[in-house]
Amino acid sequence: MKWPSPWGIGFPGWHLECSAMGAKYLGNQIDIHGGGMDLKFPHHECEIAQGVSANNVDPVKYWMHANMLTLNGKRMSKSTGNTLLPEEIFSGKNEILEKAFPPLVVRFFMLQAHYRSVLDFSSDALSASEKGFNKLMEANKTLSNVKFTEGSINKELDNQIVNLIEDCYKYMNDDFNTPQTIATLFELVSIVNTCNNANSFGEISKETFIYLQKTMNGFIFDVLGLKNQEMQSNDKSA
Repeated sequence: MKWPSPWGIGFPGWHLECSAMGAKYLGNQIDIHGGGMDLKFPHHECEIAQGVSANNVDPVKYWMHANMLTLNGKRMSKSTGNTLLPEEIFSGKNEILEKAFPPLVVRFFMLQAHYRSVLDFSSDALSASEKGFNKLMEANKTLSNVKFTEGSINKELDNQIVNLIEDCYKYMNDDFNTPQTIATLFELVSIVNTCNNANSFGEISKETFIYLQKTMNGFIFDVLGLKNQEMQSNDKSA
């Protein structure tokens, strides 16, 4: 791995490789650059220095540094055997977790921690997420199938739903705060289940009901990128 240059034979380091690839394929300035927190220094600081020096512009507008993953409370390490591949999680063919977990359950589990927080994989945590995932999907299915009939408006309930919906947007706009967003969605799930059991959806306005349906669907499927069983089956058959 050597290249001729005006100054002699060169062996560019990986800091320069990333700057060169970014500039070639994405331009001199890109919107978002991801990576682990361990790459802040020296790798990403070198990318910034190189980009500014070469092109007189900050190479990246927004940096998103993800924190580390741990497994059963310990750092993942090949040398100690405390490591897990995605396929091993999905298939259950490992000696660490108690059973297999579907990819979307794992995705949902990861979204319950902020991307800048340490995330610990364990059977108990994944099992809890699986129950939460199913509860969220079931509530959304219930909401989608409701035949709305207008009734006497409960203004307090109506305002509570609207405020929770607005909180979902607020939290996602706050540095992609997915844990708080999901917690707020579960507050809406509780309301959906209560209204369904009491057949009291008519206590909210039709406008708020439609807003609730669109918000639940939009955040679950479009923002968080989750899917229900039917959508998963269609993906496999395709």
